Amino acid sequence: MLPTESGHGLPDTSPRKSNSDYVEEKDVGVSVDPTGSLSESHKSYLIERHGKLDLDPIPSMDPADPYNWPSWKKIANLSLVAFHACMGTFTAAAIICAYEDISLELNVSIQRVSYLTSLQIAILGGAPLFWKPLSHRFGRRPIFLLSLILSCVCNVGCAKSPDYASMAACRALVAFFISPAMAIGSGVVTETFFRHERARYMGIWTVMVTLGVPVGPFIFGFVAQRVGYRWIYWILAITNAVEFILYIFFGPETRYIGTDVQTKSSAFKREYLSLRRIDPTPIKVSEFYHPMTLFTNIPVLLAAIAYSMVFLFASVLNSVEVPQLLQSKFELSAQGLGLQFLGLIVGSLLGEQLGGIMSDMWMNARAKKIGRKPDPEYRLWLSYIGFLLAIAGMVVFLVCTEQATQGQWSVKPVVGTGIAAFGNQVVTTVLTTYAVDTYPQDAGSVGVFINFVRSTWGFIGPFWFTSLFDSVGIAASAGVAAALIMGASFFPTVYLQLQGKKWHARNTDEL
Repeated sequence: MLPTESGHGLPDTSPRKSNSDYVEEKDVGVSVDPTGSLSESHKSYLIERHGKLDLDPIPSMDPADPYNWPSWKKIANLSLVAFHACMGTFTAAAIICAYEDISLELNVSIQRVSYLTSLQIAILGGAPLFWKPLSHRFGRRPIFLLSLILSCVCNVGCAKSPDYASMAACRALVAFFISPAMAIGSGVVTETFFRHERARYMGIWTVMVTLGVPVGPFIFGFVAQRVGYRWIYWILAITNAVEFILYIFFGPETRYIGTDVQTKSSAFKREYLSLRRIDPTPIKVSEFYHPMTLFTNIPVLLAAIAYSMVFLFASVLNSVEVPQLLQSKFELSAQGLGLQFLGLIVGSLLGEQLGGIMSDMWMNARAKKIGRKPDPEYRLWLSYIGFLLAIAGMVVFLVCTEQATQGQWSVKPVVGTGIAAFGNQVVTTVLTTYAVDTYPQDAGSVGVFINFVRSTWGFIGPFWFTSLFDSVGIAASAGVAAALIMGASFFPTVYLQLQGKKWHARNTDEL
């Protein structure tokens, strides 16, 4: 038996049933009602609560079951989780516009200062391996609250750091403590929203992770220039504290096991006041590296690699290298440099409309046409738009940067970053949702795994970007980016679309 989201190697104790677990009419020529095994009282409860029985998965009769929450409560909780996830990349990228100021004050090179960002990217990828098993046993809410309060303390440490070594240590600790929502967020979406609406809300989480990269320097460019870069850390600490307070009131527990319905405590107490252990099964050492076993899950692995290569160029390169490429080229101040990230912000927001809302519309329209739920691979058609736009944006950004006149600002490179960001966000939401749809029984591990692969690529990239520019030139580097995206993203996705159904069906059969 493969590990499941309700207990690694243990049977799922949740009373929920997924429509995908039932035989479909198209497959065997018979019609099977997925709600046929439900009691009349259960059917009446679902009709009263949701207005229909066609739900996937089918919720329990417990008001504490997150699927039974009202929409405002689900969205409020997701907003906090998504913002928390944003704070990971937001914190890592926050000091990009202050590299020069930090370099002068701490008497180190700008290249060494950039490692303060690369260091956090690396830790953001690995730290969720530690947090996921704990959140699985004790719930998401306690882990998120602990994450925020400790991040607040460590950001204060950054603000008070007297030298490079102490600042690097505090930055490392901040990344470790702020990381849970960046990976566990996929599990929260899966635990809260039904399948037919999953891409839309998965997109909110993914776009916030993406937006953290450009929004950080966009905002803190003004802060660094007007009140000094130390205030970047103070503002981050204040933000952590404010979100901690909001979580207390608007962040209920989403980790739900069906046996909870047998308890006599109220739904409110279980969602907000309980700090007990939710899952009594013992924690095994294997759970801390379990998400890495998804390297053997071909659909999830190929989706993670394809997305991560696009993320490397269309997000990491377009942000981390901006100070070296545009600040010196256009002789920009910290405030002016921050404005160069506006293209990434606009592109990401627009891209999410296609990757999220229209992705769900795309799948739902297909379901109505064929009379059944379409295979997850049908969603991948939208990813090709993202790959091609990411390549086009990188070409515009790098070529126009090299061709721009020294000291004379041009908007063309910013337009290029916006196009690339549009493509990156489409790929992000489509491939993340696809990976979760093919392995929903362990959505939390899927999020941790994808985050690990993405952050590993993001950490390695800045170490060879400069050498790439020096070796082949800035404009010619666009050709390298295009070749790697086609080779590691586009063509593997084509292969995944052709073979994915067979692979994830085999994974399901092994459960």
